[in-house]
Amino acid sequence: MGRATTTRLVDEGAQVTAVDVDEPGLEKTVALADAGDRVVACPADVSREQDVVAAVDTAVEAFAGLAGVVTSAGIFHPGDLKPAADVALDDFLHVIGVNLAGTFLTIKHALPYLVTSGGSIVTIASTAALRGHGFGSGYTASKGGVDALTRLVATQYGRKGVRANCICPGGIDTPMTAGAFLTPEATERFENRVPAGRVGQPEEIASVAAFLLSDDAAYLSGQTIAVDGASTIAG
Repeated sequence: MGRATTTRLVDEGAQVTAVDVDEPGLEKTVALADAGDRVVACPADVSREQDVVAAVDTAVEAFAGLAGVVTSAGIFHPGDLKPAADVALDDFLHVIGVNLAGTFLTIKHALPYLVTSGGSIVTIASTAALRGHGFGSGYTASKGGVDALTRLVATQYGRKGVRANCICPGGIDTPMTAGAFLTPEATERFENRVPAGRVGQPEEIASVAAFLLSDDAAYLSGQTIAVDGASTIAG
């Protein structure tokens, strides 16, 4: 989703600092964006505050400011996918550290620049924030936290010109979900259940993120938007 969002924003003329803990993946993102000096790569682990500070500094120095942030870093952890009573605290906290603390740190260190620019924050949570999926104690807690944190920031910083909105993707065809859940059999079950009748694509998240960052969404803040083919209302 981060890669698709980078590409979409570049296509619309934006300058983007792409951040990823996976350096080969980051290089692929920059190559696919094919935007010359309009994309800067910054390897970072968002659960580490010093990495986040360096990434924000890189973006500000490269492009003389910061107008928007998309917090799309997120993980599953095999140990977190057990029943809650069997999840080790270390596994739970590892997921929280990347998904929730990483989102917090990014927002925290971006906010001073976004206040100056009147910028927009787009967080990526999950439909796990809206309904129980039956797996992932840390994942579900972290995504619910991302959703709530987004509303908090929208409330605290709205009068300072900052907007914040949360996207909750449903089943999206990404390497992370494919590796964990979207086996051929699971994909078929999902497609039979979701009203849209198919798995979503990363580009469909990117298009919503691009809209939320744009001036077309100037009066839209503090909202949670499920991009899920209507799965959360289908039961």
